Amino acid sequence: MTCKEKILSEDYIDLINYFILPQGRVEGNDDVFCYIPVNERFLSIYYSRAVLPPLEVSSYYYRYIPRLYGLMQPFTPEALDRNFDIQPLVKSGITLIQREPLSLTGRDVVLGFVDTGIDYRNPVFRRADGSTRILAIWDQSVQTGTPPDGYFYGSEYTREQINEALQAEDPLELVPSVDEIGHGTAMASAAAGSALNGGLDFLGAAPDADIVVVKLKQAKQFLRDYYMTPDDVPAYETNDIMLGIKYISSYRVPFEKPSVICLGVGSSFGEHSGSSSLSQYISSVGSEINQAVIVAAGNEGNSAHHFSGHIDAGQSIRVEMMVSENTKGFLLELWGRIPDFYSVTVRSPGGEIVPPVSGRLGQSVQYTFVYEKTKVLLDYQTIESESGNEVAVMRFEAPSTGLWTVIITREGGDGPGNVDMWLPLRQFVDGRVEFLQPTPETTITAPGFAQPPITVSAYNSRNNSFYINSGQGFSSDGGIKPDIAAPGVDISIVSGTVQGKAVVGTSTGTSLSAALAAGAAAQFMQWAVVEHNSPYVGGVAVRNYFLRGAARDSSYSYPNRQWGYGRLDMEGVFNWIAGLPAQ
Repeated sequence: MTCKEKILSEDYIDLINYFILPQGRVEGNDDVFCYIPVNERFLSIYYSRAVLPPLEVSSYYYRYIPRLYGLMQPFTPEALDRNFDIQPLVKSGITLIQREPLSLTGRDVVLGFVDTGIDYRNPVFRRADGSTRILAIWDQSVQTGTPPDGYFYGSEYTREQINEALQAEDPLELVPSVDEIGHGTAMASAAAGSALNGGLDFLGAAPDADIVVVKLKQAKQFLRDYYMTPDDVPAYETNDIMLGIKYISSYRVPFEKPSVICLGVGSSFGEHSGSSSLSQYISSVGSEINQAVIVAAGNEGNSAHHFSGHIDAGQSIRVEMMVSENTKGFLLELWGRIPDFYSVTVRSPGGEIVPPVSGRLGQSVQYTFVYEKTKVLLDYQTIESESGNEVAVMRFEAPSTGLWTVIITREGGDGPGNVDMWLPLRQFVDGRVEFLQPTPETTITAPGFAQPPITVSAYNSRNNSFYINSGQGFSSDGGIKPDIAAPGVDISIVSGTVQGKAVVGTSTGTSLSAALAAGAAAQFMQWAVVEHNSPYVGGVAVRNYFLRGAARDSSYSYPNRQWGYGRLDMEGVFNWIAGLPAQ
């Protein structure tokens, strides 16, 4: 098999490894594996499942099992054919700095999106002469074209190919890349949409930025089965996201343009401290000169999918979950901080009990209930290799309807006694599963706890109210996230075309607040790098300028779990630079 065939095959698992194989070795012997380097630390490896054990934490180690990421949020425009509303851009100070004397429109800055693709035919991504503003599209889901050099799969379409397609009678014959979902198109339009009819019909935050797009391929079926993710819900793997970020980042050097990478995907699993592979990678990317990474905080704040509690030494707590009818299954993660260690007992709605399973030995135990059809797998890793903490993954297959109870006992250790539990993203459960006593804090989705990428929560810019579903901080180890809040309620987006004209709609969610912040970051990169006012800035500097200029309400203390350091305010950023008083 070729490396491409391995990458696409259901018989090969996609892993992230923390070492680099000998130089020049790309394909393994006997069709066992192939790999693509991500950076000097990580590689994306594709390994035959036939020679590997089943997916269990106790066999693989937690960090090696690929994580699934979903859209922030599942995209359905709340209204179509709406008039463009410029208010969120005005509220953020974006339109002020678009005008003279600053005239910051993202010119000569690359804005990158790793998402569901882009409607490249839409006029909102074209210049006044009809040519495209898109430098390149890497469509991981289309295998008929030529992949980017060194990536082996998908199809790359350059600016020249896109322009040729736009002149054709049927553009899709030449560039068959389509955003069927619309989430990526919506984000790109909010961040970088062209000024239509002088900005009266539509306007993005950085309307002159160049655009690079990665359309993610869907996750493999065996991973969906492991996580029990519904088949009709978009889900993406860590490997594809990391390689997509690498691809966009590669455009910064040859084009000699600063770049801003926007992520509108997330996961509710992990320790929520920025220790995951993807978090560590974007921390590295976001620390580079002339590059910034913007991350959506997610929409899990009101999902009742997080529980946080304290357990005294030798004591137990009972954590209750309500499971609705027709729920096929779900995963639940329990994290305990070192040096404490715990045991877990599960009680079904009918009263059957899984005997206590201790994490001391890092064991895996599967229990089948007698009077119910449910199977529960308790899978432990005593010392998770990324964070050093204890993790237990509980897999509930065909759970009975009703009240489930997880009994957690602190067996030993003189640590803080704090435990956290997270359920999957809301859309990754086909029924309804909720904690009865949820904790809305620490619900930012991964990789939103990475430093220094800018994590953006959402608020309603019309009344300054926090968006109820937005993820909240802080991190599980006390790190400050989110960094900032941006408008994310009823944001004007482009959702399609009718007779060659852009259709304007509205949508809500932190992916859109991240998109506006990404456009603002492109504006700042133009001022700093392109116009040589501060040519060596990177993601750390962009973040700190944003925080210094943020609008703050006297009724709150900052930083806080919802607003971070305040509301995005580009006027405030440049007032701070100019030494003018805050407005």
